[in-house]
Amino acid sequence: MTDIALGVASFPVLLLLIFLRVPIGLAMFLVGLAGYYYLTGGMKLSFSILKSHTYSEFSSYSLSIVPMFLLMGHFATLGGMSTALFKAAEAFLGHRRGGVAMSAVGACAGFGAICGSSLATAATMGQVALPELRRYGYSGGFSTATLAAGGTLGILIPPSVILVIYATLTEQNIAKLFLAAFIPGILAAIGYMITISIYVHLHPKAAGVRPPVPMRARFKALSAVWPVLMVFLTVIGGINFGVFSPTEGAAVGAAGTGLIALFSGGLSWGTLGNSFLATGRNTAMIFFIIFGASFYNAFLARSGAPQALSDYIGNSGFSPWLILTIILVLYLVFGCIMDSLSMILLTIPIFWPIISTLDFGLNSTEELAIWFGIIVLIVVEVGLITPPVGMNLFVINSMDRKTPIADTYRAVVYFVASDMVRVVLLVAFPGITLFFLRVMA
Repeated sequence: MTDIALGVASFPVLLLLIFLRVPIGLAMFLVGLAGYYYLTGGMKLSFSILKSHTYSEFSSYSLSIVPMFLLMGHFATLGGMSTALFKAAEAFLGHRRGGVAMSAVGACAGFGAICGSSLATAATMGQVALPELRRYGYSGGFSTATLAAGGTLGILIPPSVILVIYATLTEQNIAKLFLAAFIPGILAAIGYMITISIYVHLHPKAAGVRPPVPMRARFKALSAVWPVLMVFLTVIGGINFGVFSPTEGAAVGAAGTGLIALFSGGLSWGTLGNSFLATGRNTAMIFFIIFGASFYNAFLARSGAPQALSDYIGNSGFSPWLILTIILVLYLVFGCIMDSLSMILLTIPIFWPIISTLDFGLNSTEELAIWFGIIVLIVVEVGLITPPVGMNLFVINSMDRKTPIADTYRAVVYFVASDMVRVVLLVAFPGITLFFLRVMA
């Protein structure tokens, strides 16, 4: 077997291990180690690569942003920010048909602005909004599907852990990726609210109605979200205007949310220790997946398979748009069997060299990388709510044991359709994603 054939053959083996429920970080490491051993003919060189890659990956300054954003999300929850966001949105939208569900989506978008994790956003807002949805007569499947879809805004609206990883893999500017994600993030929230309106029109019994809130109470609820706005503007504004680096911004955000949690009474020695422990566990999980992906990608590079694939596609005469479409369809398929971080780490080293050689009529390679990154992020986001895996679906359903997962699957199809419309729109009109970058250039 040639080196290139070995690299190609390793992919179905990796998918088989994932299907057999081997942790994906471990699966990528084992396949990469076995492949590297086969190519080099000795374990000594394989372990030498293991040592060098472990150091080079984990000593990366860019990755230090990950635990800071995760910690910021934990402190934000302790500070009651998630509840304040939901109550403010509910005060203005809750009296409409489907309004409590729309409020949950709006609160997810707001919480996503101070939390870079989709699963954390889904879990946190599920605890806050799910009881209210059930209280006002929203059906179980519609409620869980809404919160699962809303949770995906956690990785799309900056700051985003996935965008940090993508920026590291493609050597792009994190601040510019954050800036480019704004309009797609807003479109996502608006699209989900329109989807909710359509759903309750087609299924009137799926949503109840709550009484209107007096205008004075509305503005009182709105005033309670100022800490979220302050943290968001400080972190994202500081990063975009060069006041501090993304890592420094994440540290400032974590410190700011920590102080808010302290003054609100949610932070104690016990909750502080739990926050650090949860952050450490989540960071370790992410870093282990990065470690496995690094070793597997080193093996692929050694085999020459990605370069051979890039050369083949480049010389095939296929339209760049057809190639992009195939790649996005593959992401949808992968989303049914693996989580978002794993998809990014596994595929970007293969797909980005291909995309970077194609002409989509953009002004620079940087614009191409940013546009492609946002599109990939959205498609990966769809994978979080796509059956049969759909990590967000399981997170929310675990909070509502009375709702069959099949009911959630049926309702979430509407939100997946909204995502598909958004993907088509952003692919057809790259200027939407790149608008702020071009204005501020």
